Amino acid sequence: MTNISPLRDPTAPGNPLIPRQDWDRAPWNRWTFQHVRELLPTTPVLRGGGAASVLPSNLQDIDAISFAAEGQVHSIGSFLETNYADGLLVLHGGKIVAERYLNGLTPHTQHLSQSIAKSIVGTLAGILIGRGVVDPVAAVTQYLPELEATAYRGATVQHVLDMTSGVVFDETYTTHDSHMAQLDVASGWKDRRNPTWPTSVWDLILSLKDLECPHGTSFRYRSIETDVLAFVLQRATATPLAELVSRELWVPMGAEEDAYFTVDAAGYALGDGGFNATMRDYARFAMLHLRGGEIDGRRIVPTEWIAGTRFGADPTLFGGIYQEVLPAGAYHNQFWIEDAARGVYMARGVFGQLIYIDPETDFAAVVLSSWPEFVSTIRMKTTLAAVSAIRGALSLQ
Repeated sequence: MTNISPLRDPTAPGNPLIPRQDWDRAPWNRWTFQHVRELLPTTPVLRGGGAASVLPSNLQDIDAISFAAEGQVHSIGSFLETNYADGLLVLHGGKIVAERYLNGLTPHTQHLSQSIAKSIVGTLAGILIGRGVVDPVAAVTQYLPELEATAYRGATVQHVLDMTSGVVFDETYTTHDSHMAQLDVASGWKDRRNPTWPTSVWDLILSLKDLECPHGTSFRYRSIETDVLAFVLQRATATPLAELVSRELWVPMGAEEDAYFTVDAAGYALGDGGFNATMRDYARFAMLHLRGGEIDGRRIVPTEWIAGTRFGADPTLFGGIYQEVLPAGAYHNQFWIEDAARGVYMARGVFGQLIYIDPETDFAAVVLSSWPEFVSTIRMKTTLAAVSAIRGALSLQ
C-alpha cells in the first residue's frame, strides 16, 4: 500500500496527490469517499448470486421544494449544490421518488458510510439477538472474557448497543492525541504517530481501563462501543464481521452490489465506520427498516427489535450537545432517534452521511456527502430540514 494516491486522472502529469494522513479530510474527501478500496486494505461483503430486491421508481422533480433553516431560505436544488452532497435518494410509498448523483457518484459506486456502519452492525445484532445467539442483557465479558481486565467489566451487551457504558473514550476528531486519533491508527486508516499506540482495534479496546460514570447511567457517543459489539457478534458466531453482514443481511436483503469494509492489521473489519456500499443498497437497508424488518416478503430482522429500536430508548440518558441537533431525540441500538414519540430514527455519520427512516409516513432518505467538516450543527440541521421538507411535500400529494 502506497502512502499517497492520485486525486484526479492518474495519467495527468503533476496531478495533485493525497497526503496519507489527510486522505479523509477536505478537499481530498470529495474523491476519496468514493475510492476507499484504492487507498486502504478492505474485505468484501458479498451480495451472493440471487436477484436484487426490487426498488420500483416513480421519479418526481423535488428541486423546487423550499424550506427554511438557520435563518435562510433554501430549495432542495440549492441545498444539493451547496452542501457538498454526493448523492440523494428518497423513498416514499415503497418507491424511489428521487435519485440524484453528484460529484462523480454513480449507481455502481460504493461510498464510505462513516458511522452509518454502526447501524449496519446494530441491525446485525438485532438479527442475532432475535435468533437467541446473543443475549443483550448478558455481560460483555460473557462473550469476551479478556475484557475483565478493562473498564468494560460489568457492562452488558445492551450498554454497548446504546453507548451507555461508563468507559472513558475521547471521541474528539480534531486533536492528535485523543482515543479517536488512536482508533484512526489502530484501524489502519492513518500511520502511527506514537510508537506506544495500539496497532489493532482489539488492542485499543484492551487498553481502555478507566470509567467516567457507572455503566448504564448516561449516553456518551463512543465509536469504540460498536467495535466491542462487533467482537461480541464475531465471538458468538465464530464468524468474521464482513462474512456475518453478508450472510445475515446483505444476501437476504437482496443487495444489488457487493459492499466492503476497511480492515485493520489483524484483519478486523471496522464496524464503527469502515463500511462502503452503493446508494441504492443503502436505500434497500432503509426499505428493510421501513417494512419492519421485511423486504420482498422475506423476514430478516425481528419486528420486535425494530419496534424496540424506534420506541425503546430512554431519552433521560440523552442530553447536552446531542440535544442541540435532536432536541426530542435519543440513542438506541446503534441508531439516532430523531423523535422518540413518533419513532423516527436515523443512521448518521461524520462528513454528512445520513439514512433517515420514518415508518409512520412510509418515507426514507439517503444522503451521502463529503462535507469539509467532520461535524457541523448548521449543516446537519439544514440537512434534516431539507429531508423534512421533502417528506412534507410528498405527504400532500
